[in-house]
Amino acid sequence: MSIVPAYFPRPATRSRWTPLLLLSTLIAALGGLLFGLDTAVISGTTASLITAFHLTPITLGFTVSSALLGTIIGTLLAGFGAEHSGRSSCLRISALLFIVSAIGCALSFSWPVLIVFRIAGGLGIGAASVLAPMYIAEIAPADLRGRLVAMFQINIVIGILLAYFSNYLVGLRGLGATEWRWELGVTAIPAAAFLLALIAIPESPRWLVKRNRRDEALAILQRIGEADPAAQIARMDALLAEEGRRGYRARLFTSSHTRAIFLALTMGTFNQLTGINSVLYFLNDIFSASGLSSVSGSLRGVAIGATNLVFTVLAMFFIDRVGRRFLLMMGSVAMAGVLVLIGYCFQFGTHASWLLWLLIAYCGSFSFSEGAVTWVYISELFPLDVREKGQALGSNAHWITNAIISAAFPVVLSISRSLPFYFFAAMMMLQLFIVFFAFPETKGRSLESDAAAIAQS
Repeated sequence: MSIVPAYFPRPATRSRWTPLLLLSTLIAALGGLLFGLDTAVISGTTASLITAFHLTPITLGFTVSSALLGTIIGTLLAGFGAEHSGRSSCLRISALLFIVSAIGCALSFSWPVLIVFRIAGGLGIGAASVLAPMYIAEIAPADLRGRLVAMFQINIVIGILLAYFSNYLVGLRGLGATEWRWELGVTAIPAAAFLLALIAIPESPRWLVKRNRRDEALAILQRIGEADPAAQIARMDALLAEEGRRGYRARLFTSSHTRAIFLALTMGTFNQLTGINSVLYFLNDIFSASGLSSVSGSLRGVAIGATNLVFTVLAMFFIDRVGRRFLLMMGSVAMAGVLVLIGYCFQFGTHASWLLWLLIAYCGSFSFSEGAVTWVYISELFPLDVREKGQALGSNAHWITNAIISAAFPVVLSISRSLPFYFFAAMMMLQLFIVFFAFPETKGRSLESDAAAIAQS
């Protein structure tokens, strides 16, 4: 089985970059910015939250992972909402939920209230993790899709970088007991900007076709630079008609979707078995375990966030050339090696000076591979008729695994500092095996062609 094709053919008719395509992609991808902010901002608050609410390792783990309970529900509701109300309308609801969560968390004066607003924010993030990559994949021409959907991941890492930088700046002001409130509250500002910007984007043309609004869909496809809009509409119509004849319209769990379901669940699960979100959630705690102060740890978090951004941008230039499989396999090997070294540092209590550089290498490896590929790949697996449900399923696997690992991570870390990293390394070697033998390549084909090929394999 080929890993990297020797030649990367270009489509006979190239799609055009247009202002509307770029604007719609950038705005929808801001859902990833909120995702990244939520992922990383909590890392700067853990020490203050322990003091403010007298948290144990177990209750700290639940505080961090409580937002993930919301994301699990949000991913399920997003699939239903996207099918019935459209992608852009539901993205506005996700932005509103995040605004409410940020303000509510900042004003919380009891632990249960904080948990409620963390869950509310999770609803918005879970919905955005389904809707934003789905929307971008559906407006993107096939030869540009990998790079455009990767904008979602770029915004995730920009959000992570902004969260670390914001935490660092707030920490410098010496706000004492109110510091964590400011760190959580300022995230309402980008969420409000996202909500306002969403007014400017059109609805997904594929959703419009499902709703028999073909003239609107055709006009949007023309404006976003689709090479042959009429042919694209015809392909979507043919797919919907074929699925209707076969009698499984809107049914996800059928034999024809078995492989796509397996791939979506595997992709979403292994994204979190890298350990990336647990490391980002508890980054300051990891640095504290190696003897660094919280401010010093926050500054190092900025360096890690910048690394994420650089390597995610680099991945954009390769994902549509070398394909998804090669990036995943290369990243699996790199992350496994670095995670073993991090575990070694903690197991033997030596080479603490290596930790920052190892974490930078780990996050860079993730961003160049798993981070760039996950949301692109899941968005390519399912046919139009069940895409909302399939996207929600893959995202749900991601968030459920994230919730379990994030709740367990501080508890396991308090028992053995090295064990979590050895476990994640083993999972990356398992992923290498699964990707090599089970994952098909999806680059360079229309969403309808990808889904049909996977269903027939």
